[in-house]
Amino acid sequence: MSEEGQRLLLVTGLSGAGKSTVLKVLEDLGWEVVDNLPPALLDALLDAPAGGGQAGRPLAVGIDSRSRGFKPAPLVKRMKALREAGGRDIDTLFLDCAGAELERRFSETRRRHPLAEDRPAADGIAREREMMEPLRRWADQVIDTTNYSSNDLQQEMRQRFADAADGEPVLNILSFGFARGLPRNADLVFDMRYLRNPHWDPKLKPGTGLDADVAAYVVADPAYADSVAQIERLLLTLLPRYRAEGKSYVTIAFGCTGGRHRSVHVAERVARTLREAGHNPAVTHRNLDSAPQDGLEGKPPPASPTSGGEQR
Repeated sequence: MSEEGQRLLLVTGLSGAGKSTVLKVLEDLGWEVVDNLPPALLDALLDAPAGGGQAGRPLAVGIDSRSRGFKPAPLVKRMKALREAGGRDIDTLFLDCAGAELERRFSETRRRHPLAEDRPAADGIAREREMMEPLRRWADQVIDTTNYSSNDLQQEMRQRFADAADGEPVLNILSFGFARGLPRNADLVFDMRYLRNPHWDPKLKPGTGLDADVAAYVVADPAYADSVAQIERLLLTLLPRYRAEGKSYVTIAFGCTGGRHRSVHVAERVARTLREAGHNPAVTHRNLDSAPQDGLEGKPPPASPTSGGEQR
């Protein structure tokens, strides 16, 4: 094989359990990712020389019931043979989920289950669960995503698979909305609700903190420059201490009311500052796609006497 010693992770499991999310996180973590690979092509993939800077990177292969020629028993046999042959660090990750939750997910997305194109999703889920049992029994790691949000699963994957061998903590930066609940597993939480809220500007309300006009509005707050700079200085002081203490994972969360404007902009700015200082944070915006709701944002600020009635 062309890449002796390369780590190989087979990602499989039930449809709707989160395989796409898992593979996206692994790609963000620097893995080479191949999804929906026909099992018959696995050997060809492993024998192919890596190109485009892929050499030496760990490889994640997504295979499930939608893959052409998928048969669990022969796939398990092939994975066993690869492990016994040595030369590779081989793992299998199986994503499981309760049937009722899978039914809810398929109903919400209006997708058809791949094994029940003309029948209720419950029929396909039951059939797939029985089919996948050999892989579930074989798997080195099983994650039950029943009670996981997409963000929860992303955080779980970063904790399991991010490479902290160089001693640097795995650094995650998260934006969120307090109105939609505090994030789980955050080590540090910074409240950005002291900054003026773009939600109450009709032109900015539909946008997000990723938009230049929203960012400019937040930056123009008199309290912004000094306070955010102090947060950055604090983090640059703390991160080396976390490393010295052997902390493997650090999640820094920035919250505002709805999680779409102020927290998003500040999370992006702080991540940029930390990258310039030599860190490598991953950024997640938990509530970026949530619909803006006046009821979650509290009361609008009073109109400024000099603003002509425009609420800022």
